Amino acid sequence: MSRRGGDEAAEVALSPSPLLTPPRSSSPSLFQQRAIESSSPAPSPMPPPPPREHVERIRRERFCIGRGEQNPLAEDMHQAVNYLSAELYSKDVHFLMELIQNAEDNEYPSGVEPSLEFLVTSIDITGTGVSSTLLIFNNEKGFSPSNIESICRVGKSTKKGNRDRGYIGEKGIGFKSVFLISSQPHIFSNGYQIKFNEKPCPECGIGYIVPQWVESRPSLSDIRSIYGSSKVLPTTTIILPLKSDKVGAVKKQLSSMHPEMLLFLTKIRQLSVKEDNHNPKCSTVSEIAISSEKNFQVRKNVKAESYTLYLSAIENEKGEQECCYHMWKQRFPVKPDNRVDKRAEIDEWVITLAFPFGQRLSRGKQHLPGVYAFLPTEMVTNFPFIIQADFLLASSREAILFDSPWNKGILECVPSAFLNALVALVKSGADAPAMSVTSMFNFLPVDSSPIPLLESVRSGIKEKVLVEDIVPCVSYTPQKIFCKPDLVRRLKPAFLDILCKAQESKVDLKNLSTHGTYILSYNFHKSDYNGVLKFLGIEGVHPDWYAKCIEGSNLVKEVSEELYLEILSFVADNWNCFSSTFMSSIPLLKYVDRNDVLSFWSLSRASGWSDRLCITSQKCLSWLISWNKEFPSSSRFFLPPNTQAALEVFPQKTTVTNWLKSYAKVEVVSVYSYGLTVVNSLGPDRRPVIAFAHFLYLSSKIKDHINNYSLKELFGVMPVIDNYGNVVKTRNNILVPANGSKWVGLMGTNPWRNEKYIELSSDYKSAGYFAGNHVSENKLMKFLKTWLQASDVPFIKPPNASFPTVSSPLTSYNAILLLEWIRNLQSTGIVLPARFLDCIKQGSWLMTSIGYKPPNESFLSNEEWGSLLQNGSSFVDIPMIDQQFYQNKLQPYKNELMTIGVRFEFGEVSEYIGSRLMFMAASNMLTRENVYSLLKLIRLMQGKYLSPSKLINSVKDGKWMKTLLGYNSPIGCVMYDSDWAVASCISSQPFLDVKFYGMAILSYKQELELLGVLAGFKDNYNLVIDNFKFSSAAITSESTILILKCIRHVESCDDFVNKLRDLKWLKTNIGFCRPKETFFVDPKWECLTKVFSKIPIIDFGFYGSEISSYIEELKKTGLITSFEEASKAIAHIFKQMVSKSSLTKESVLSLLTCYLQLRTHSPIPYELFNYMYSEKWLCTSMGFKAPSNAILFNEEWKSLSPIANLPFIDHSDSLHGLGKEIYSYKDVLKDLGVIVEVRFGSRFVITGLNIPNDPSVMSKATVLALLQCIRSYLPSTSELTDFNNKINKEWLKTTMGYRCPDKCILFDPENSCIRKEDGPFIDEAFYGYEIASFKDVLGKIGAIVNIKCGHELVAQHLRSHKDTVTISRIYMYLMECNWCTENKTSNWVWIPNENCSGEWVSPLSCVLHDRDNLFASQLYVLDKYYDKKLLNFFSNVLGVMSGPSTEHYCQLWKTWESSVSELSIADCSAFWKFIAVNWGQTTSNLMSGCIKVPVYTDGKIILSSKKDVFIPDDLLLKDLFSKHLIFIWYPSSTLPSMSRARMNNIYGSIGVGTISKAVRKNDSFDLRSGNLKTISPNKVIKAGLLQVVLAFLSDPDLDMSTEERNKTVSWLLNVTVLETNEPITVGYSVSLSSGRSLDVKASRMLRWERENYKLYVQGSHDADGYKEKIEFAAYFANEISRGLLFEMADQIPSLAELIKVGCLLDFQHAAVEFLLMSKNLQLFPEDEAFLNAALGDNGNILHLQPIQLGTRQQSLRSRKRKTRWYKSQVP
Repeated sequence: MSRRGGDEAAEVALSPSPLLTPPRSSSPSLFQQRAIESSSPAPSPMPPPPPREHVERIRRERFCIGRGEQNPLAEDMHQAVNYLSAELYSKDVHFLMELIQNAEDNEYPSGVEPSLEFLVTSIDITGTGVSSTLLIFNNEKGFSPSNIESICRVGKSTKKGNRDRGYIGEKGIGFKSVFLISSQPHIFSNGYQIKFNEKPCPECGIGYIVPQWVESRPSLSDIRSIYGSSKVLPTTTIILPLKSDKVGAVKKQLSSMHPEMLLFLTKIRQLSVKEDNHNPKCSTVSEIAISSEKNFQVRKNVKAESYTLYLSAIENEKGEQECCYHMWKQRFPVKPDNRVDKRAEIDEWVITLAFPFGQRLSRGKQHLPGVYAFLPTEMVTNFPFIIQADFLLASSREAILFDSPWNKGILECVPSAFLNALVALVKSGADAPAMSVTSMFNFLPVDSSPIPLLESVRSGIKEKVLVEDIVPCVSYTPQKIFCKPDLVRRLKPAFLDILCKAQESKVDLKNLSTHGTYILSYNFHKSDYNGVLKFLGIEGVHPDWYAKCIEGSNLVKEVSEELYLEILSFVADNWNCFSSTFMSSIPLLKYVDRNDVLSFWSLSRASGWSDRLCITSQKCLSWLISWNKEFPSSSRFFLPPNTQAALEVFPQKTTVTNWLKSYAKVEVVSVYSYGLTVVNSLGPDRRPVIAFAHFLYLSSKIKDHINNYSLKELFGVMPVIDNYGNVVKTRNNILVPANGSKWVGLMGTNPWRNEKYIELSSDYKSAGYFAGNHVSENKLMKFLKTWLQASDVPFIKPPNASFPTVSSPLTSYNAILLLEWIRNLQSTGIVLPARFLDCIKQGSWLMTSIGYKPPNESFLSNEEWGSLLQNGSSFVDIPMIDQQFYQNKLQPYKNELMTIGVRFEFGEVSEYIGSRLMFMAASNMLTRENVYSLLKLIRLMQGKYLSPSKLINSVKDGKWMKTLLGYNSPIGCVMYDSDWAVASCISSQPFLDVKFYGMAILSYKQELELLGVLAGFKDNYNLVIDNFKFSSAAITSESTILILKCIRHVESCDDFVNKLRDLKWLKTNIGFCRPKETFFVDPKWECLTKVFSKIPIIDFGFYGSEISSYIEELKKTGLITSFEEASKAIAHIFKQMVSKSSLTKESVLSLLTCYLQLRTHSPIPYELFNYMYSEKWLCTSMGFKAPSNAILFNEEWKSLSPIANLPFIDHSDSLHGLGKEIYSYKDVLKDLGVIVEVRFGSRFVITGLNIPNDPSVMSKATVLALLQCIRSYLPSTSELTDFNNKINKEWLKTTMGYRCPDKCILFDPENSCIRKEDGPFIDEAFYGYEIASFKDVLGKIGAIVNIKCGHELVAQHLRSHKDTVTISRIYMYLMECNWCTENKTSNWVWIPNENCSGEWVSPLSCVLHDRDNLFASQLYVLDKYYDKKLLNFFSNVLGVMSGPSTEHYCQLWKTWESSVSELSIADCSAFWKFIAVNWGQTTSNLMSGCIKVPVYTDGKIILSSKKDVFIPDDLLLKDLFSKHLIFIWYPSSTLPSMSRARMNNIYGSIGVGTISKAVRKNDSFDLRSGNLKTISPNKVIKAGLLQVVLAFLSDPDLDMSTEERNKTVSWLLNVTVLETNEPITVGYSVSLSSGRSLDVKASRMLRWERENYKLYVQGSHDADGYKEKIEFAAYFANEISRGLLFEMADQIPSLAELIKVGCLLDFQHAAVEFLLMSKNLQLFPEDEAFLNAALGDNGNILHLQPIQLGTRQQSLRSRKRKTRWYKSQVP
């Protein structure tokens, strides 16, 4: 319910009466009203009446009790109070909230700790028969008579206007809320003991507010017995006998009372909840006692105060809980845009933020409220702090009103309050809790709020924190450093540990921040702060920083070996980040060079060059180091021994080692791996090669240095020296020396030198001395024979290469030796290399019957078939091995001969003969005689029982046999006979050419068949198919039968059948045709073939009956034999004729007749019928159409034909006309889908719809018929795009002319305040009442049938009206319909004028109100023309602003600049008040273009150029120029937003300068020498002055050396003081834009010409007046400070302030010492020594030499100035 609900109810229910006149406001609260009255001034003191007498007087005078008359307003008063009590709150909890906030508003006696106690008892203390009673005890001042008067009234409010005095009551329900839980509340206070009853009083008929004196029960003693007789009974007790249905709810709410209830209450310090039962086990209330204690440490900073508050809660289950809260309270001015009527009297928001340190107080699983309006709401924000402010709450009190401008304004201020609080917590130690600074950052709202509207608070906090110097940084100096988050970076925890250990090791880290980044404080590096750092956007430092730090802080050189390894481990763990940074370039790796000097490499150096760092085990370290000097080419260095020793025990040894290996290319070496490295580095020098052989020999003799496997590997890659003295690094085999070897006799010289077969040198036999070790002669050679495996024939493993001696004849001995070599190699499992074997196979070294031949062309015969070949193969020469030449020693080497290609089998000889024959055939040398010889050989072999198969197989595939079709292979030849007669007519066969070979060839039929020649047909249908040839002249009935037999007997003949399908080889009644075009007719469906002429049918007269036995074969070729195929074929013919539009009238009528006959046939010819249904074959008025798209015309269609194009069947006798006979087929056509009735043809009307351009020709009947068709059509379709395009024409008649359907509205007089003439409503006068029956159709075609949805169309025609009454009526209609528009810039607003007319204007030129009446000529103010109800419409819908915007005000100012010479103070104040309240970047940008600003003169405001007007920031200058109108005017206001400082900021932002900057100072003056006299400098330059200056310059922040400080003070020690009686003045001038200059003069009293060492002093400077003394002190301090610190202008004010104070104290020694001590300044011993030297024994100044700063000192000073400037920029 709204907050005004109670007020309105009271006003409606009551009317004025002499006895009861409630004001227009809400009811008073129980305690708050009394508190206000008690604080209001009393009119005149009167003795109060006794309590009982007072109550009786109220009953008598107000409620007519005992007067014998009835109050006429009794019933109205009762209902009003009942309404207020029952409706304002929706939950029982609110009576508790009401009582708590009332107690907070009470007044309490001094010295009393305010408390509020709730006690639930099962004792029926009131005697009303209830099971539970709630007692409330409050130690306030108590009820006064006026309080009693107020509580007995309704609508009496004393709250309004007093909220700024600290009262928090909101609802106005007050004491009446207790009636929600109790029907008879009792009050005992200050002698009053009364009760109220919700039932109407029997005497007056009024309930709730009629007091009744409590006579006996309960008594005060009853109350004391429950409260505790040993305790003092509080002043006020409220007793509430609980309603039976409310007991559980009350106990539940009391049990859930939040422990933080007192957090933001300023008075109540104690609150408790208890239960008192006869049986304690029956208690259900969770008891709690809450107390608070404040530790006020108030700060007045930005209108804020902070303090610490301690809350404790003792709960019967948990015991005592405590929590400390840091409270920050800050005030903010209320902005005009955020003001609301309920807070009209409040000018400042008070926002309190609570920061809990530790666990917040809660009960069970209670939600922790994040928003308070003095008392907790139910809003959970997820913020780690609590927001308290005077929020406006929803009626349920569960949440604040987010749409309230008041609340929005408060939330906008929360980020500023939070930032100020956080700065105080982080940077201030005095009033901040004793906790670490980092923990304060846990209060940042890191997590998103579940309430979306609070995200703006979170984002606002983030924006402000990100630009504040708030984040603590690491500093290894006493100076604390705070920076903006974007300047800070965090370190990895591992590196932090390294830095801490380095610091413990006394490594200097003071230059840590010089590496380019501020480092986040160490305390933030716990994972608990990850969310905070993410919120602040603090990321890790750039990886380059670590490299800069390691190098810049010299960590590698200065830390211990263990910490050095930790650095390497850190770099290794994070190498993914460092790999592309400077880390690769810094000297990070230690090593010992060849001269035993510790050196450093970077990773890029270590990994980029050829030399490498090495790590090895301790047991072989010395061995490798000694041999490393023998091999300088290895380019290897070892890590220092200490480093390697530390690495052995380092926990992260594996990580570091792996990283060094991967990225620094460090090698972990053994003797073996080191040997590999040396091998790869050896060059042409013979000594290192020999030395390496000795290294391996000696290493093999030392235990655990190298194993046999590794030794073998090294020998495999070790370079050797050949017999020519060359160093050979790669070889495949080692040959024994040639002298005395067998391989020389077989191969001559070494043929495989190119294959790296090396003949070993004799150098390895000599003695040697290397690395301090001696080896005697021949020992090394013996060792090398074992490990290098030098060999000789027949043990040499040959390479994959040939040797030349086998290309020519070998002697019998060498041939046997070669076979022995091959046998030995094969016996050891060695596979003979291909080229080695090929050269032996193909070399002509083997003696045969026809000379020396290669082994692979030779044969070794046996007795069985040797003689046969000599007799039968004279036409082919065969190379047989000459065994006699080899003394018959070859038989044992049969396997070796077979290996090199020698053949032994008869089949191989046969293949050889065949291959020779085929070679002759290919060369055209095979004669007829050769063929006969071959046939004879085959016959002879069969006679000898030798298989001729291999001979036959070698020749049968060759094309050497002559046929009638040319040469062919024997397999492809045929011997012709009579069986081939028919087949030869339809195929081309390769018959053997008997004419060429002679008839004798036929006698070799058996041999020819063995070769594959076909003799006889033998049902060889495949040959017919393979050689098929087509000729229509050769097609006879016999050949046709043969073709069909081929199909029948050959399983796979698809290609042959496919070929037949496209050939015209079947005889029909119309000639030869293709099978797929020919019909094999069945009498049952013969009628199909008669639909069209020239249908081909097979000719049985030509084929006879035999053709019927091959029906299946004919089907394969595509012959049409079944009904389904026939119907499909006819259907196909039908479709072709349709596509060519060649159907004649006779064909159509025959087709219809056939349809009649076949529609009952089984099966139905589906494809033909489907074509008849779907194809466009019926000629209509709109061309050929399918039956379903055609209409058979009748008279019913006549009325619709004018508005639609309809496809009527052509019944004329034209070319395609079907004549009148078509009507005899009406049933058939209907069965096919032709439309013969109008009721089924609505879709034709819709699809053929063609609305005429002239809508007037459409009669009422036509429109109604069309609507009927639309009604029938629309349910059957979902695609309406085309229909909508057709229907979207202006054909519906409306009150505003013809319109498209979607531009029309169906009028409904019963549901609207609008009239027909106000918009485009359908003309019912034209169409009659029947038009309303088509409401559904009109809606579907776009017409608006719900009048409340017609607002868009009405709005479109709005500007066609000119009558204000009509326009207002339309506005009301649009508002009722919730109309809105996107184009809010159009002229939507009607502005009437005095001539009963007006104009349409844009909402942008309108405002609802102009409270200051400034814009009468610039804007249209709508509250002058329209009712209040419509103003919301203009604002919400059209975007009309409530009042003028900032742009309007700025434009108004420009108007005033150009047209107004003076303004009233009221108008000007109103203008600048708005500007000040709404000041921001936008306002600043708009106002920066102004030309004039206000200046006050003679009670009015004039506008002057801002170039000639100044801000009086210097009061002395303001006083000097006060007679001139050059100072800006300030409006008079108490608003904080219009303070003088804020107005200065605003004026400065728009270009108004300050007087201090505009003034030009003239220091020149002219004095006659006669008026000057020299006086002692000690009168002016005193020792105390020198002390002050030296102590100031010694401040560490200035960073000045002792020499510089002494030289600076020397300017004063060498000064000459000249006194004059004439005044020393200074001139000031201000230049105006007109060119005119304003000049004034002011007294100066002294002048110091530093370069001339002269100080001029006005004679009267030592006057006794205070004014003169302070003037002299100020001028003197400023002059001295400017002279000394001319190069440090930023320090001049600080030094001047010190000198001014010292001057006023006459630089007395003790006073100066205390002054310096209070400013934390001191003199260093060297400065005191300088001062003692400069002063004489009597303390007077001794003159020194003038100072000349050299170039070096000037450069140093300039550099230090820059350093100081930089430090001033960085916190």
